[in-house]
Amino acid sequence: MEASKIKVLGKVQGVWFRASTQSMAQNIGLKGFVQNESDGSVLIYAFGDPDQIQQLIQWCQRGGPPHARVDKVVVESIEWQDLTDFTIKRS
Repeated sequence: MEASKIKVLGKVQGVWFRASTQSMAQNIGLKGFVQNESDGSVLIYAFGDPDQIQQLIQWCQRGGPPHARVDKVVVESIEWQDLTDFTIKRS
């Protein structure tokens, strides 16, 4: 199992990015959460199979939901957390 922190920069707030990320993550079987950051980015913590996490990263790199504009995706490995689902954290 793998754990990644994914920071997505661009026009990613106010375009349903968090809800779309939650749906995508749940569809591919990931656990974790997504939240807006004060700098305008979106932060994703993803826990699951490396192939599942790679699918989510590639989805982000392709631009995520239709009205988003992704300029940069930064990924780093993090420590595993045993979560039961994938949620949206409110800021």
